Amino acid sequence: MRLLLVEDDPLIGDGVRTGLSQEGHAVDWVTDGHAAQQALRSEPYELMILDLGLPKKSGLVILEELRAAGNDLPVLILTARDTVADRVAGLDAGADDYLIKPFELDELNARLRALHRRSKERSKPVIRQGAIILDPASHQVTQEGKSIDLSAREFAVLQLLIENPGRVFSRARLEEHLYSWGEEIESNAVEVYIHHLRKKLGTSVIRTIRGVGYVMDKVK
Repeated sequence: MRLLLVEDDPLIGDGVRTGLSQEGHAVDWVTDGHAAQQALRSEPYELMILDLGLPKKSGLVILEELRAAGNDLPVLILTARDTVADRVAGLDAGADDYLIKPFELDELNARLRALHRRSKERSKPVIRQGAIILDPASHQVTQEGKSIDLSAREFAVLQLLIENPGRVFSRARLEEHLYSWGEEIESNAVEVYIHHLRKKLGTSVIRTIRGVGYVMDKVK
């Protein structure tokens, strides 16, 4: 997933970004409210992790303005404010979940997966498409019962395609999904990941729409 992390504590921010990146997510990290709003206007995020006590503009105001604009981006509030009133205010402002500092990275990851499932209107923890089963929690993929070894970015590409059967993704959109700010992108990186997936899963699993992008057809 492409995530926006809004956290002004350098230790927490660096730790969360590192941990989520190791899980295969692309994470953009900003440290104040104005930077968060600029990022939201410029990038297609799939989820936001939002601290409330931010400089320049509070997380609660950012959340209220986001919802007022009709943006339904899933938002997990990450904060040290642990009173019931604070939690109620955040949830009533439009937050989808709430995690109190200090926290375990495993719990954060589990909550992010749950939010992502709900955003895709999917209740089951694993994703099935024909003979392929993808488990976001364990990062395991099987095909006809056989385990398929994928790199973190191959897994990320497959998850995006398998969650959106029939939808065509351009190379640019896949790059946005895979890479956070400052990461170097090789010109043929997406093509390489698609090639590896076809080699491991079969050439017919992912179709190329010439001049447009890549698609995974829906299979019962």
